[in-house]
Amino acid sequence: MSNGADFNDIQRRMEGAVNAFKHDLASLRTGRASSNLLDPIQVQAYGSAMPIAQVATISVPEPRMISVSVWDKSMVGAVDRAIRESNLGFNPIMDGTTLRIPLPELNEQRRKELVKIAHTYAENARVAVRHVRRDGMDHLKKAQKDGDISEDDSRVQSERVQKLTDETISTIDSLLTGKEAEIMQV
Repeated sequence: MSNGADFNDIQRRMEGAVNAFKHDLASLRTGRASSNLLDPIQVQAYGSAMPIAQVATISVPEPRMISVSVWDKSMVGAVDRAIRESNLGFNPIMDGTTLRIPLPELNEQRRKELVKIAHTYAENARVAVRHVRRDGMDHLKKAQKDGDISEDDSRVQSERVQKLTDETISTIDSLLTGKEAEIMQV
C-alpha cells in the first residue's frame, strides 16, 4: 500500500493483539495444570523482584499438579511465600528444593468468574484491534487529503483494513468461545 496505510504494519499490530490475548487466556486456570498459571508470580530474589521462571523450573507431572524445582536452596522460602501471596489460591507443599502445588477442583462460581475474566481479556483485545484500525484509517484519510492517494485507492484500502479487522475480531471471538467451553467443562 504505497503512500497509504502500511497494511503489513496494521496486520502485524493486529496479530500482536491476538497473541497478547492468547497469552492472557493461557494464564487463566481451567481445571488442568499449566506452567503458565505461575507466570504472573514475582519472587523477591537477590534484592529484586524476578519472575518465578528465573529462579526455578516449572513442570506439570500430573494433570492436577504443578511442580516447581527451585535452583538455589536458599530461595525455596521466598518462592513458597511468593506463590502463597499471589492470590491465586495455591498452597504449595515443600519437598526439599521442590514445591508441589496441587490444584483443587474448580467450583461453579469460580468457573463463572474465570469466564468473566476471559470476556474482559477478549474485550481488551477487540479494543486494541479497533485502535489499530482507527490508526490505519486516519493514515489513509491523511494520505488522501495530502493528495498522496486517490479517493478510489483510499476506499479500496479502507475496505481491506476493515476486512482484516473483522477477521481478527472473529479470531478473538472463536478463541474466547473455545476457552469458555474449556473453563466450563467439568
